[in-house]
Amino acid sequence: QVQLVESGGGLVQAGGSLRLSCATSGRTFSDYAMGWFRQAPGKEREFVTAVTWNGRSTYYADSAKGRFTISRGNAKNTVYLQMNSLKPEDTAVYYCAATVYAPTTNQGQYNYWGQGTQVTVSS
Repeated sequence: QVQLVESGGGLVQAGGSLRLSCATSGRTFSDYAMGWFRQAPGKEREFVTAVTWNGRSTYYADSAKGRFTISRGNAKNTVYLQMNSLKPEDTAVYYCAATVYAPTTNQGQYNYWGQGTQVTVSS
């Protein structure tokens, strides 16, 4: 079992930045690729970004490219999401997830999920 706890969400003005963290515990963190997803009100949950187990390869949704950066600190068992130039359309609950497979946009391939953290971007 792996437990994931997100933090760092909040209210920010458009153009601002936030850094989300996802602390993990349980099994070996470096056994898992990690991803971030988000769900806006009234919408389906969608892929944002993912990173390989060693942090060497990253993947981004088009909406996140150039503004968001995923990183991981295996020594701290934590994955991060740095979000810059935030837009009102980034408002959502953000979830981190862990997969034993390669990073993927497919939510069904993720084995463990956090409870989510709310990000609200005001215009």
